[in-house]
Amino acid sequence: MSDTLKKYLTADRGTRIQALRLTQAWQTGLAHQNLPPVLVGLLGELAAASVLLAGNIKFDGSVVLQLQGNGPVRLIMVECTSALDLRATAHLREDAEPPADAGLQDLLNADGQGRFMVMLDPSGRQAGATPYQGIVPLEGDTVAAVLEHYMKHSEQLDTRLWLAADTQACAGLLLQRMPGASTPAGAAEPDADVDTAWTHCTTLAETLEREELRTADSDTLIHRLFWEDDLLAFPEQTVRWHCPCSRDRVAGMLRTLGRQEVEDILAEQGHVHIACNFCGQPYDFDAVDCAALFVDSPDALQAPGSDTLH
Repeated sequence: MSDTLKKYLTADRGTRIQALRLTQAWQTGLAHQNLPPVLVGLLGELAAASVLLAGNIKFDGSVVLQLQGNGPVRLIMVECTSALDLRATAHLREDAEPPADAGLQDLLNADGQGRFMVMLDPSGRQAGATPYQGIVPLEGDTVAAVLEHYMKHSEQLDTRLWLAADTQACAGLLLQRMPGASTPAGAAEPDADVDTAWTHCTTLAETLEREELRTADSDTLIHRLFWEDDLLAFPEQTVRWHCPCSRDRVAGMLRTLGRQEVEDILAEQGHVHIACNFCGQPYDFDAVDCAALFVDSPDALQAPGSDTLH
């Protein structure tokens, strides 16, 4: 089944294994974003990574991953909640046309000032409280390498990632050494069996090709890689695309502009067109729609040629 996160533990409980492939959710997310293929690939890889990480958080909230720099790509940002609701966006600089074969560093870190940010944002955070935020230099030639570097040096977690994406699907495989797994409590030396299992899993995963990761379903990948291993499987989790933008929210924003400004836009363009800054979802309001925005206002818009309110 697609659009699901699969989670496993090795028999020694020392290595976490997660597999993900998104098709419908990913294609829904791209429907209103006009991005070049090279940027779709980067955005999809970061989106897959955010789901893999969000599947492990122990609080009600979200994981936000952001790549930012001064190259042709200004910003890539994804957010995945603990319920695995995903949204993702990317923005090119004006008139930028990145080469089809450009790498991550070319796109985002042309001057060496690129940054990678991880934010953990609890939904019940009190007003004035700040979420956890880690910002590090953009080190690595791939999204996977950037994240592995961050997890190793900022979170002290051995993590390996394999990511792939195009316009049809985004997918990922995560291996992570469980905290404390390499040195059991009270032991002076690391557990050799746990280290052997970690090496065994990473060696198998290294045989995975990007095309195979992108096109094969998760069950097929897990079976191909770990068919000889006794894995503890957890209930799969469904991933869906969800951006909180809505027509009602856009209507509220238009009301804040005021009747006169909305009327001026209508006079110039014949309608009001607004696209969500995050997902690109378009919203159109004609004269009747705009009149309805102010129906409870003393200076309500009137439809052209009419003396009554709509």
